[in-house]
Amino acid sequence: MEHHGLWSVIPTLCVLLLAMATHRTFEALLGGALVGFVIIGTSDFFAQFTASLLKVMQDPTVSWIILVCGLFGSLISLLFKSGGAEAFTIIMLRWVKTRRSALTATWLMGLSIFIDDYLHALTIGSAMKPVTDKFRSSREMLAFIVDSTAAPVCVLVPLSTWAVYVAGLMESNGLAPPGEGLAFYIRTIPFVIYGWAATFLVPLVIWNAVPLVGAMKRAEARAASGQLAPPNSEELTLEVSPEEFGRAPRLAYFVLPIAVLIAATAFFDMLKGVLSATAFTVAMFVATKRMSFNAAMAGAFTGFQSMFNALAIIVMSFVLKDVNDQLGLADLVIDVASPWMSRAMLPAVAFAALAPLTVATGSFWGVYAISTPILVPLAISLDVYPPLAVGAMVSAGAFGSHACFYGDATVLSSAASGCNNMAHAVTQLPYALLAATVTTIIYLALGFMM
Repeated sequence: MEHHGLWSVIPTLCVLLLAMATHRTFEALLGGALVGFVIIGTSDFFAQFTASLLKVMQDPTVSWIILVCGLFGSLISLLFKSGGAEAFTIIMLRWVKTRRSALTATWLMGLSIFIDDYLHALTIGSAMKPVTDKFRSSREMLAFIVDSTAAPVCVLVPLSTWAVYVAGLMESNGLAPPGEGLAFYIRTIPFVIYGWAATFLVPLVIWNAVPLVGAMKRAEARAASGQLAPPNSEELTLEVSPEEFGRAPRLAYFVLPIAVLIAATAFFDMLKGVLSATAFTVAMFVATKRMSFNAAMAGAFTGFQSMFNALAIIVMSFVLKDVNDQLGLADLVIDVASPWMSRAMLPAVAFAALAPLTVATGSFWGVYAISTPILVPLAISLDVYPPLAVGAMVSAGAFGSHACFYGDATVLSSAASGCNNMAHAVTQLPYALLAATVTTIIYLALGFMM
């Protein structure tokens, strides 16, 4: 394994320091990436930076993310402009009467949409924001619930994109026969401890069994006084009153597009799902004369544009990932952690080593791909129960998605909730660390017991 030693850590440290100093995400990522390219090639670092940016923009995964997130913005904008989202809010407020019940309803909705964390974050955040706003709950709290039921729930469900990806890795690395990867993943689910811990920590916070602390406590106090969103928050959508159309809000304008979105995503994939839902929504609004074709397309473009800030952060996080890959950050962490691996310690050490690595790189599935060929043979050689070892690895990725302030799910949860990204990350971090601590202790116990 080749890496640049402790130099590999410097870009990530710069990102964290800049984020704390500026309270801004994109600028911190940009600074950290530039520092990394200075380390790699001092004289031509700017040329290497622009080359990396071009490579990232040409990457099929990044193109997929831009299209999916942009189209999500289009769909959400149409739902608000049509009055469909307002109708959903009116219906929800018939059942939800208190702040706690509004937050609990958000958590329950989070458990029900588990196909993909992008679908989850953008749908739940946008749908429940007007509901939680009515009860003066902070946008940080909404973003915390949305984010805590995104990746942490997806890794617990065998029908999610996360499960399908890990199942494929198990087959390609010989841990499961062809076609049996998903069956292996199902045996892994009880051992994805972080997913369980993060998911069920949420109702404990909502109902004060786990108290509000630090920045989250201050955010809730601020919201109670009337300021729901933290400073410098960018709204994802433009809300337009349904009275402009001369008709009362109709729930069908919300439910039918969301139903098409979920069904098409389950049947095809995420990109085809959101594209189908957006096309269906435009056609339905035009056919029912809710809005003209020109107005519908204008709303779609407005929504796409509203995702620019979130997409810029995600693209720059891929540039930072490229820097970390070239510096060999993952190889450094694995080299440092490997001597500590033993039969009893492997699950806890694997989680404790890979979890911060996923946060540092912002690459969750990428860390899975790097660590599987190393972790799985090591677990087998030490006679560790394979689903337990893989569960620790999957937990690390879920923690990274949850805790990394420039991770895609965190950024999208912030955007959909109308919350400053850094404010969301800071308020959520103590609870993510609490879940990670519980997870590590349980892995230690399981390592010695099994």
